[in-house]
Amino acid sequence: MDPLLLLVAVSILAGALAQSVTGMGFSLVAAPALLAYLGPRGGVAVVVVLAAMASLLPLSQQWRQIRWRDAGSLLLPTLLATPVIALALAGMDTAVVAVAAGVAVIVGVALLARGASWAWFRGLPGAIAAGMASATLNVVGGVGGPPVGMFAANAGWAPVQARATLQFFFLIQNIVTALVIGVVGPQWWMVAALMFGTFVGMGVVARVPAHLARI
Repeated sequence: MDPLLLLVAVSILAGALAQSVTGMGFSLVAAPALLAYLGPRGGVAVVVVLAAMASLLPLSQQWRQIRWRDAGSLLLPTLLATPVIALALAGMDTAVVAVAAGVAVIVGVALLARGASWAWFRGLPGAIAAGMASATLNVVGGVGGPPVGMFAANAGWAPVQARATLQFFFLIQNIVTALVIGVVGPQWWMVAALMFGTFVGMGVVARVPAHLARI
């Protein structure tokens, strides 16, 4: 088997497992390999479709814990910004924009990992900033998670609420992003890897300690 295809399959499986357990992480884990395999534009189009699928099944267990008001506050700026950003970036050099997005994602993940806490990154102003930043990163690189994850971490949501709210947010965001940039169906083995990782994650999430499942 081609080593790159194996890497893509493993990254999809691992990303789906992480998504089920924490509410985010699919795109962060799977996007680099998918973009290397399919290229920037095709890769992003497939990533957002798979990411929507990765959020859908876990929601069947978690939807009662969704913080609907907070989800709406994040989604409104995201959905308004997504078509504008896609239009603005349509004529730009994809490689340059992708590098910039990659740097932004790395910074966001680093801040998230060290538990960055900013008073302004809460409430409506924080939701607007997080939603617009997430829309930008999702259109460019298929990785809209870090800004929204940082917002959830600063908001202090309980892990079960964060997980459910983020799953709902990413489901809607990725469906809309796919419709805006063009829907591209993933290959069957990608879906199989995603389903396997998702079901494993759904099976173990109840046994994962809260501090490990926290964003």
